[in-house]
Amino acid sequence: MRALVTVFLKELVENARDRRTLMSALLVGPIGIPLLFTFLVNIMVHRSLESPEQPVALAVAGIDNAPNLVAFLRSHNAELVEFKGTPEAAAATVRRHERRLVLWIPPEFGSRLAAGRPAPVRLYADTSDTSAGLDRSRVESLLGYYSTEVAQWRLRARGVAPTLVRAIAVDEIDVATPAGRAIALFGILSYFFVFATLMGGVYVSIDATAGERERGSLEPLLTMPVPRSALVLGKILAASAWMIVSLALTVTAFAVNLRFVHLDALGMSNNFGPRVALSIILLMLPFVFLGASLMTLVASFTRSYREAQSWLTLVLLLPTLPIMYAGVSQVQSRLALMWVPSLSQHLLITSLLKAEPLATIDLLVSAGATLVLGGLIGAIAVRLYRREQILG
Repeated sequence: MRALVTVFLKELVENARDRRTLMSALLVGPIGIPLLFTFLVNIMVHRSLESPEQPVALAVAGIDNAPNLVAFLRSHNAELVEFKGTPEAAAATVRRHERRLVLWIPPEFGSRLAAGRPAPVRLYADTSDTSAGLDRSRVESLLGYYSTEVAQWRLRARGVAPTLVRAIAVDEIDVATPAGRAIALFGILSYFFVFATLMGGVYVSIDATAGERERGSLEPLLTMPVPRSALVLGKILAASAWMIVSLALTVTAFAVNLRFVHLDALGMSNNFGPRVALSIILLMLPFVFLGASLMTLVASFTRSYREAQSWLTLVLLLPTLPIMYAGVSQVQSRLALMWVPSLSQHLLITSLLKAEPLATIDLLVSAGATLVLGGLIGAIAVRLYRREQILG
């Protein structure tokens, strides 16, 4: 135990003097990522609140062919500009991004509408232009609303109640809590927690083996009367300590910064308080040990600092793959998934942010499976340190 503590303190102090370690563990992940995330979320909230109130710009070809439709669009906050040219010119104008949207109203629009037949219009848009997506949706909704109103007028003119064609009236009831709705924005937070945690231990793990091998200090360290298991465990615990610091700072920064996101305007609430922040740190502790063991193992068979950096870059991505899969596939939390490290932490953190209760069996399986895997990887690292090739 004394040898383990000595190695632990040695690695801790040495890396505290390294600017790269301090930058990655204390600044880049813990401070930079929460600030960037909060900034982007605030922009999204701001656009969601203001965009329906802002007028939508729409160029209209054949503006005299549908005076009622034009009046309807203007009454619903649409700024119309007359467009003169052929359909090909309208398509080219949108393709060159000179206009976001062009509505083409053919000359027969009025006559077909008066005859009770479908009156076609063309809406030229570039779906690859994401900045115009909201305006396109608004114009499509307005055209659909106008079409519904015209259909109702036709039914009334024929003495038919418009409600007769509405066989089913769907009354959608949203049972999601305000905290649950916020998951649409906060569901990605667990990815940042995992990434920032691993970043806190990258340079510590590299320096503990590849760095010491390049400096020539690894051989004297291995010749000391210290069990290799204590030596490796001390290095793992040192990396774990830096990872915990990075994790705690990241979680704290998110908890503070997200207080400045006005989710209440969107019917959401921020459940990320001190209790949730502390719970997230506790949930991530088993993963900290796993990540430190994995990075120590990878660094043990690399021959140089640069080679270790290349390998550990892949290690940073590997634990995030299950989280990406869960986000794409909309995976729901269940006991079978608690056996998968990083994925289980993601699902538990998501439940915390949604203010849902956590099952005790889920907590035990997640922590147990992650710790067992970390112990197995740490044992492999010990075996590698016992080989003579560790000095090669």
